[in-house]
Amino acid sequence: MGLFDKKFCDVCGEKIGLLGNRKLEDGNLCKDCARKLSPFFSERRSSTVEEIKAQLAYREQNQTQVANFRPTKEYGYGSKKVYVDMNQKKFIVTSDSTWEDSNPDVIDFSQVTSVDTNIEEHRTELYYEDSEGRDVSYNPPRYEYEYEFEVKIFVDSPWFNEITLELSSYSHRPESRYSPQYNDLEMMQRELMAVLTGQQMPNSFNQPMQNGGYGQGNFNQPMGVYGQSQNMGYQQGGFNQPQYGNQPMYNNPQGGFSQPPNGPYGAGYVQSAPMGAQPQQGFNQPQQGAMWVCQNCGTQNSGKFCQGCGSPQPMNQAPQTVRCDKCGWMSPQGTQPPKFCPQCGDPIDFRDM
Repeated sequence: MGLFDKKFCDVCGEKIGLLGNRKLEDGNLCKDCARKLSPFFSERRSSTVEEIKAQLAYREQNQTQVANFRPTKEYGYGSKKVYVDMNQKKFIVTSDSTWEDSNPDVIDFSQVTSVDTNIEEHRTELYYEDSEGRDVSYNPPRYEYEYEFEVKIFVDSPWFNEITLELSSYSHRPESRYSPQYNDLEMMQRELMAVLTGQQMPNSFNQPMQNGGYGQGNFNQPMGVYGQSQNMGYQQGGFNQPQYGNQPMYNNPQGGFSQPPNGPYGAGYVQSAPMGAQPQQGFNQPQQGAMWVCQNCGTQNSGKFCQGCGSPQPMNQAPQTVRCDKCGWMSPQGTQPPKFCPQCGDPIDFRDM
């Protein structure tokens, strides 16, 4: 047969258009029939026409299971989510928000052979710009982190044997192992593994969901569409999305979160007193003659302005014990916290308060 000879689908018999052929081991498949295959199926080229016909028959029967599927739990903040029907002991994994129309594979708990979880740490080195405009490493090196929560589900199916997804969102991965986001996602991983493998669950797991929404693992906050919290501000016990349109929330030592102090240099600086007002003694004043490290370029200084970049010396706040959110180091009580952790070099900011 020639390269441009007419080809017909060996499954449905329809003519295959230009660039529409999907090769099989012993025949041809049109793109319309290929679109009906399971999204987790990856062995089309090595499959026979009869094997493809058998899978399409299974996929047609699967539509009935989708119609009867009633999710009571939802896991994941990324594009791909896990929906669980605890009453029927079944689940689906899909990236389609309108999954009722996309015919996702309905999988029984008994088909799960194992579940693997992994927390991948991504580390990026931070640099400062020297007087010649070059990026220079800090000494010791400083890094920013983000954590990716992965789940791999192994199943006993004729058409596929594993499903991989990220529970965290690519754009909202936790930046610290000590953050509420990290703890919530770690709990979500464990609960999903326990559900799919038949392990014992916390008592709160099977509680009915509030407001008719789908819950995230063990989190009983009211949920909106597809597991996103209705309140977009920071919360305790749920995945903490940023509060759009407002300043970021800062950790309050007395519990909860509060707005950061506003000042002439942004968050973290204390507002200067009105002209003519007497400053408070021993508080919110620069330490005259004391050594300080510029948070912009890392230069040590003793004057009011940085010798490296000219940035003004920040106003000092009352000494407060801090805990590094990366390595757990704690500053001595009653001493002024450093700008960077002496153990790992991570910047000391609101996450450590």
